[in-house]
Parts: sequence; C-alpha cells; structure tokens
Amino acid sequence: MRKPKLPPGSPNDTEAAFYEALQHADIERLMACWADEDEIVCVHPGGPRLVGHEAIRTAFEAMFANGAVMAHPEKLHRHEDAHCSVHSVVERVAILTDDGPQHAFVLATNVYVKTARGWRMVAHHASPGSRVEPPEITAARPVLH
Repeated sequence: MRKPKLPPGSPNDTEAAFYEALQHADIERLMACWADEDEIVCVHPGGPRLVGHEAIRTAFEAMFANGAVMAHPEKLHRHEDAHCSVHSVVERVAILTDDGPQHAFVLATNVYVKTARGWRMVAHHASPGSRVEPPEITAARPVLH
C-alpha cells in the first residue's frame, strides 16, 4: 500500500500531521509521517518498545479499532539542527471516564529526521498518563542518577 505524501515542510508540519491523523484515526496518514527506515521505534504509555513499520502499524490499528485518539500536543520544547529535530511535548488527551469527559496528560518525545521525502518521524515515546498536568521544572535540581 502506498503512503500518502506529506509536504516536505518542517518538523512542526510533520508533527501536526501526526496528531491530526491520530485525531481522525487515519492509519495511512499516520504511517506517512514515519521515516522509511526499518529501525523506527514507538513506545506507547506503559507499553513495550515497538520496532519497525509492521509493529507500529499493528499497534495503531488496534488503538484505532477503539476510535480516534484525541491527543493534542502542548508546551513544545525542541532541539533542532539541519537534519534532526527532537520535540518534547505534553499531550492533552481527552478520555471518557465514569465521571464524564476528562483530560489525561502524557509526556511524549517525538524525534524527526530530514529525509529525501522531507521531515519524518523516527521515534515516538510516550509516558504513562496522569489526570494531573505534570509540572515543568526549569530550575537546577540535584542530580538523582
């Protein structure tokens, strides 16, 4: 199956396309955001490390079987050079609970590389979610490890 084309644009454009695909449960558009490399990697909250297109696609298809994922990236911090961009985001995820609609917060890291086809994702790593928005610490703290 052929991947839909993304505009070559920026890492931010690829990130926007990734989250839009999640919000529409569009597996083809979501997979088009990933690089063609065999060593792409994805870790869902509390899940195993998924390596390669087949494993990643299968996991997202299973997620989409339950509907779209209403995750919205916020509080972007990024490091970017000519060929790589690392984004740290807080994902605000809409969830349905016994108490009605709520939000969960997930810390995620998305890594993009510049390829011949434009900026593509090579890694997505998401922490377990919390109902409380995680604090952002910018002051120096003692080193724990």
